[in-house]
Amino acid sequence: MPPRPDAADGTDDDSARALTLLRFSRGERWVHWLLAVLVGVLLVTASLLYVAPLAQLVGRRHLVAQVHVVAGLLLPVPIVVGWLWSGALRRDMRRLNRFSASDWQWLRSSDRRSGRLPVGKFNAGQKLNGAFTLGFVLVMLMTGVIMNWPDSWPLSWRTGATFVHDWVAFAVFVVVVGHLYEAGKDPTARLGMRTGRVPLWWARREHGSWADAESERSSGR
Repeated sequence: MPPRPDAADGTDDDSARALTLLRFSRGERWVHWLLAVLVGVLLVTASLLYVAPLAQLVGRRHLVAQVHVVAGLLLPVPIVVGWLWSGALRRDMRRLNRFSASDWQWLRSSDRRSGRLPVGKFNAGQKLNGAFTLGFVLVMLMTGVIMNWPDSWPLSWRTGATFVHDWVAFAVFVVVVGHLYEAGKDPTARLGMRTGRVPLWWARREHGSWADAESERSSGR
């Protein structure tokens, strides 16, 4: 566990809360976990349908396919509802959409956790992951619709949709494994997604520019 330079013994609840920052609102956390559940269902059902050793274990293939289709159709719903409901999510989506010179510096750096790089609320890796997530949701929805209702589309579209759907699904699997691996290395980041708040010491180390801006805002400067 990294040292906690901002922690002090004997602090009351207000003081302890002052040593944390709100990282994710309740709406943002709901969107994250609903997406996680839907993507998990899609990956599991896809594996049961298309991985031969697993497919042999499934007796009700039609039911699994229907669960896969329903989960796919629901995939964009948390994003759309969250965008309409949560101002915090809209602000963070704008942050994710901005790639700055410091983000390229972060990608080239081998010492990303030293606190010396001017990292905002999201680092470059998280911005790329956000762009990939939105992209795969749209692509998988469109190709899945073509595959599930093929009579309305020309043969070339159906063939292309199947090819794209399969390869993007593989890419999603790789990205999800990488995301879980990175999350597993940082319990404080997981805490932020569970409770919404992160320690100030962690924010200053991982997202120094954002931590400084939030500290100034909360202090009224």
